[in-house]
Amino acid sequence: MNRRVVITGMGVLAPGGTGTKAFWKLLTEGRTATRRISLFDPSPFRSQVAAEIDFDGAEHGLKPQETRRMDRATQLAVVATREAMTDSGLEDREFDPHRTGVTVGSAVGATMGLEQEYRVVSNDGDSWLVDHEYAVPHLYNHLVPSSIATEVAWSVGAEGAAAVVSAGCTSGLDSVGYACDLIREGTTDVMIAGATDAPISPITSACFDAIKATTPRNDDPEHASRPFDGTRSGFVLGEGAAMFVLEDLESARRRGATVYAEIAGYASRCNAFHMTGLRADGREMAEAVRIALNEGGLDPTDIDYVNAHGSGTKQNDRHETAAFKRSLGEHAYRVPVSSIKSMVGHSLGAIGSVEIAASALAIDNDVVPPTANLHEPDPECDLDYVPLTAREQRTRAVLTVGSGFGGFQSAMVLTGADRRSS
Repeated sequence: MNRRVVITGMGVLAPGGTGTKAFWKLLTEGRTATRRISLFDPSPFRSQVAAEIDFDGAEHGLKPQETRRMDRATQLAVVATREAMTDSGLEDREFDPHRTGVTVGSAVGATMGLEQEYRVVSNDGDSWLVDHEYAVPHLYNHLVPSSIATEVAWSVGAEGAAAVVSAGCTSGLDSVGYACDLIREGTTDVMIAGATDAPISPITSACFDAIKATTPRNDDPEHASRPFDGTRSGFVLGEGAAMFVLEDLESARRRGATVYAEIAGYASRCNAFHMTGLRADGREMAEAVRIALNEGGLDPTDIDYVNAHGSGTKQNDRHETAAFKRSLGEHAYRVPVSSIKSMVGHSLGAIGSVEIAASALAIDNDVVPPTANLHEPDPECDLDYVPLTAREQRTRAVLTVGSGFGGFQSAMVLTGADRRSS
């Protein structure tokens, strides 16, 4: 079955504003949403900055029982799903629940809920033997990541396949890639797919402090995230969620749906090398890019924009630059590349889906978002990284990539739905 999968609905909750419109406005204006951490006292930590969302579930229609039951990451996913369903036009139409599935990516699941409840039952860590009776009744939901997919499925009445994809920082790409496979093989007709993470907590900060992956640039939070810049010193932790309505192109056209983009190709590879280390030549990411292009029937020269992983660590930025040169050849020097993590931080498993949203919006608006804070390019990162200011240009095919701890490397190609013949 050769079904073409398209995005017909989108919901985004990202730092700097809730909702897809606010997200795109922030990106195109080149503004940053990084600041000193306010969700807890960060003073004991090496890195004290993050990209937070000003989010209150109740303000987005979640009931007290729902906010009590759901971790923050789950709340973000459910609210983003509601926006995506409204945007798709499926909300008020009949769809077969048994042919509608859910995939949600998440790297760290209910981190905030688990840490909060451990502090309660252990008296802030003073008690080795904890009393479970002090925990919230729904603690099990925090422990089991599958509860995120469950809540999303309940929120839309989806009764088809439901799964959580957890592959570190590529989870948001891999979740959508898996959803596409289910539609293409005919298992489902509609997929609610995306990713969510809300990891800004003391335990997460301590973990990244230990390996010095996050930036210590605490005196200038707004300019702390500096992908591809020679003065960069690590990534800025973030949070967020992006959810999509995916369906096959023919059904979308029959019901007159708006199509943001077609997911033309996807591939994932693992370097089988090191938990946090990357080979300098970018071979595994380049291979993922090659397979994704082949699946979409595209040549490297067809790519109009590359949405980079661009975390802001020296190792990743140089590895990624090498991967683009390896996979795109001479075209790598001509195509614009940018990292939105410079503006919204790195939301771990969620960021892949957030970047898919940025890629689809780049196609829909013919605009390439910039890399903020890029003033002193690293000589080893010598591509066109679109510094500081968004660029208007025809954008019909976008490559977006992800790199994650464990050696995961994923790539996805999005195109305008009219780019390929039926």
